[in-house]
Amino acid sequence: MSPVQLWTLVFVGVTFSLYIWIAYRSRVSTTSGFYVAGGGIPAPANGAAIAADWMSAASFISMAGLIAFGQNGYAGSVYLMGWTGGYVLLALLLAPYLRKFGKYTVPDFVGDRYSETARLVAVVCAITVSFVYVAGQMSGVGVVFQRFLGVGTTTGVLIGMVIVFFYAVLGGMKGITWTQVAQYSVLIVAYLIPAVAISLQLTGIPVPQVSFGQILAELNGLQEDLGIAAYTEAFTQTNMLNMVLITGALMFGTAGLPHVIVRFYTARNVRAARYSALWALFFISLLYTTAPAIGAFSKLNVLQQLSGTPVADVPSWYTSWSEVGLIAHDDANGDGVIDIGAAGSSELVINNDIVVLATPEIAGLPAPIVGLVAAGGLAAALSTASGLLLVISSSVANDVYFKRINPRATEARQLGVGRIAMAGAIVLAGYLGINPPGFVAQVVALAFGLAAASFFPVLVLGIFWKRCTAAGATAGMLAGLVTTLAYQLWTIDIYGNSAGILGIAETGFGTVGMIINFVVTILVSQVTEKPTPLMQQLVEDVRYPGRTQLVAAHASGEIEDDALHGEHHPHHRHADHHGGGEPDRAAPGEPRRAAREE
Repeated sequence: MSPVQLWTLVFVGVTFSLYIWIAYRSRVSTTSGFYVAGGGIPAPANGAAIAADWMSAASFISMAGLIAFGQNGYAGSVYLMGWTGGYVLLALLLAPYLRKFGKYTVPDFVGDRYSETARLVAVVCAITVSFVYVAGQMSGVGVVFQRFLGVGTTTGVLIGMVIVFFYAVLGGMKGITWTQVAQYSVLIVAYLIPAVAISLQLTGIPVPQVSFGQILAELNGLQEDLGIAAYTEAFTQTNMLNMVLITGALMFGTAGLPHVIVRFYTARNVRAARYSALWALFFISLLYTTAPAIGAFSKLNVLQQLSGTPVADVPSWYTSWSEVGLIAHDDANGDGVIDIGAAGSSELVINNDIVVLATPEIAGLPAPIVGLVAAGGLAAALSTASGLLLVISSSVANDVYFKRINPRATEARQLGVGRIAMAGAIVLAGYLGINPPGFVAQVVALAFGLAAASFFPVLVLGIFWKRCTAAGATAGMLAGLVTTLAYQLWTIDIYGNSAGILGIAETGFGTVGMIINFVVTILVSQVTEKPTPLMQQLVEDVRYPGRTQLVAAHASGEIEDDALHGEHHPHHRHADHHGGGEPDRAAPGEPRRAAREE
């Protein structure tokens, strides 16, 4: 066993043991604890959990690679702008209002705000988005295990499945939340230590965000000398239309991700939900201001070490990563030398997923740091995977089984169904991780597009337009999801139609799908029956801090759906929510107190 494998095994063993111990200590026996951690997570901890839940394998493993190699610097900024800008939208437009509305899941909100039909469509949307997203996470787990522990991708994904199964099924949202706090700590330390070390090594400045500018000037000059467009030059690989559309899809998708939105239901009250978003932005910024620097450092090192190097003299890190098929040399001219540049005819083929994981080795950092980075990559992938799997589990158990099939199910039965659903979701997620449709960040970007096209419009309109109807929301979600998914499948380089329509990339079509959703929802709402006066009043009260009585009555289950929607819903009675005829006063937190604290 090499020193790198040994240290990776040590860090992975220690961190996995920590996650399992936290899950065991946080195990739950109630649906409130399983779905929303009892609504009692402090804002700083919730912010760290949100950051870990959202900063997936794509952020940790792929994003710096995309910026460095996939999109040549400038174009890679769409990921920085989109994924961080979405949190501003989430904090301002959605999080506090959804928390005040007081439901378990996004489909729960959609069902109560619109109709049971809309709830089922939202369940389909949530499961579709989550499965596409989780495929990227499990694929990232396989990459880490394959390289650093010398096991196959399939074995690596299976190990990840077992770990996630244990702490997600045992602890539900409560176990996942506190595990994600630990996972955030691991991933951010693993990300920052090599960044600081390489920054100090290259520039003598230990702050990557500061030394980044110095490296950019050197990298621009080096690329121009090799016949490649300057690293910071605009629109060399992505045109302006796609820059706007991809940024929009990632931004609005972030604000519509069901596994992120549900995090705000775990906050103690509406004010805590707002502060959770603020803490999350701070924790996310630590990584997102560092990623561009790591991308530039890595590309500079790769170009300097490999350009013009004979294949027989490549460094050891190149050999290690080529053995697992994530970096390759296509010797087009047969001269046995790695030619980079030459008017874009580079012979070096690099998988975007290796950049962060390989950067410590490229820079010659010691084996313990390499092992720590591997553990950080696994933490990022597993933290997001667990959150996504809970969305799938809660959608099946709460929004389908309890709300539609067996509304008088006991808490024990609901928890059992939720855990079975999660186990099934883990199996399917593992299959998708072993057979992913693309590299990690590409797959994740597709999921963001689906979230933007399906959820964002109906959530915003559901909060800010009291006349938005159930028929409009249902039609809008279906139109946005179907058109976006169809376009993504059509242009994902499987059927040879990668050019698409007007050259729109599959990762940017979510913005178009979102616009379609908005248009369809608004048009259908104009010609269909308006919500009841009581529902319109409830929607209006959700937006005003001083209006709490109607909101609290709704959140506690004192208002029946037939009063809100003007029709009878035999399968959806709040008074039966936890079995035994007790009102749903635990979902999530304590609504009346939370309303007063706002």
